[in-house]
Order: sequence, then C-alpha cells, then structure tokens
Amino acid sequence: MNITMDLPLTIFRALADPTRLRILALLRAMELSVGELAQVLVQSQPRISRHIKILAEAGLIGRRKEGAWVFLGLGDEALVRPLLAAIDAWAAQGPPDPWTVADQARLSAVQADRARAAEAYFNAHAGSWDEMRSLYVAESDVEAAITALLADAPIGRLVDIGTGTGRMLELFAPQALGATGIDRSPEMLRLARAKLAAKGLEHVELRQGDMYGLALPDGAADTVLLHQVLHYAQLPEAALAEAARLLAPGGRLLVVDFAPHEREELRSRHAHVRLGFSDEQMAHWFVAANLTTEAVRALEGGELTVKLWLGRKPATD
Repeated sequence: MNITMDLPLTIFRALADPTRLRILALLRAMELSVGELAQVLVQSQPRISRHIKILAEAGLIGRRKEGAWVFLGLGDEALVRPLLAAIDAWAAQGPPDPWTVADQARLSAVQADRARAAEAYFNAHAGSWDEMRSLYVAESDVEAAITALLADAPIGRLVDIGTGTGRMLELFAPQALGATGIDRSPEMLRLARAKLAAKGLEHVELRQGDMYGLALPDGAADTVLLHQVLHYAQLPEAALAEAARLLAPGGRLLVVDFAPHEREELRSRHAHVRLGFSDEQMAHWFVAANLTTEAVRALEGGELTVKLWLGRKPATD
C-alpha cells in the first residue's frame, strides 16, 4: 500500500467522531450487521450507515455479503493494525471510557440473541438430524477417526467446505494457523457463528460460497475438509477438484461421506443427490484432481457405512 499524507488525513478525518471510534472498537470484537451495530449503539440504521460509509471509504472497515445479510468487519490489516495499537496506547493513559464499557455490555446482549436464535434453529431441525444420525455410526467415532487420520501432520491453514454448523472448525481450528468455513446456507453460517463464538473462536472466518467455485486462491490451504458434503453435490467430481485446487503442495484433502447404499428415500427426505461413493470412484476423482490416495477407512455400525478418504497433493507439481 502506498502511504502518502493524504491517507493519514483521510483516516483521522474518518475517526473525528466518537460514534465512528465506537464502531471500530465493536468491529474489533466481532463482525456485526448494520442492524446489530444500531442496536448496540442505540442509534438509527440510516445514521449508522452514514458512519459506515465514511469508515469504509477510509479503508478502515470492510463489508461481506452473506445471503440477504451484510456483515461488517475491520479493513486492511496493514492499515488498521498500527491505528489500533495507537488507540490502545492512548486509552491506557486514562480510566476506561464509559461509552466503550456500555457498548461492550450491549454487544454481549447481541451475542446472546445470536445464541438463542441458533438454539431455536437447531431445535427446529433436531428431529431430522437425529433421524439421519441414527442411520450410521456415532458422530464421536467419526470424529475420532478424522482426528486420527489427520494426526500425522500439522493442520496448517484449514478450509472446511460445507461447514454447516461449524463442528469441524470447532474441533480443528484451535490447532490451525488459520481457519475458514464455507457454506451456501446463510442460516447455517449464522448458527456456526454463534457456536464458534461460544467456544471463543470468534475470529475463525466464515464465508458464504459455492463448493463449485470457491473465492479462495490456489494453494490457500494445507488441509481441506469435505465432511458429509459430496452426497449433496450434482457434480461431486467437480466439487472435489475445486477443493483440491485450494491445496498447497503437500497439502491434504479429507473426504468423509457414505459408502454406496440403497436408502432411496434420503433423496426426498434429506436432499441427498448421491447415494454414497465407492472406493473406485473416489480413487478416480483423486487422480483427476492430482491427489495421491494415502488412506481409506470404513466405519460400520449402522444402516449406512461412513467412509473416510485421505488424499495428498504432491509436494511439487
């Protein structure tokens, strides 16, 4: 970034209002929608939107669209980091700002609202999830098998495609250098955001996206997960190839899904497109995606068998 005198002037003008300083402090804690910011700051949405426009034009905050929602977060780290350091140093010279204390209390209320909404969504769908899970081996056994397969190397930069409620991020983000969860459903992402915040993982990145076209560069990940995702795909080989594209040399892709089965009703009742996958299919798709199959595991114990296929991208292409 080319720094000229115009940039500091723009930044300090943008912050020459107490509300905008308060917005920056809140977005430092977590991503928020315009409505949530208005709720915390007890101001109208149009007024908050005007402040956001000024901060965004200065590069201090960024917008991220997720379905019908727009979430706001901090802007370019190289620009924001020294500014926050200066604000912290100045704040340390005196007593806590009463506005900031009040804002943080109201922010806690917003977090609680998210958690309640997430719980309600969970409860509304609990019946179908329990019905589905009763068909195969216990989730704890699946998670133990995933952990064992990934244990021989660091997680590094993690991408969880079809993250759903964020369970894989909950398990592996604490070990990762960075973690991104991607899902097409805004409701699932809202649920994941609440769950991860409750676990102290607020800064795991969650994005809305399509598994066939991920807005991440080649080589962006060391570990990619497709956990119970491919059976929803019209073109599973294309989704797998897109996941493999994200891998850096030596990176690993773990696919967790079902072995072939005859439960045809899962198409209509649970939106399954594919009724499981064979080892031969997966091996073929791995080769096409320039992956070497390193391990295959089968977990039996229910009407459906869960399979785990681990592939690795060559250390040098």
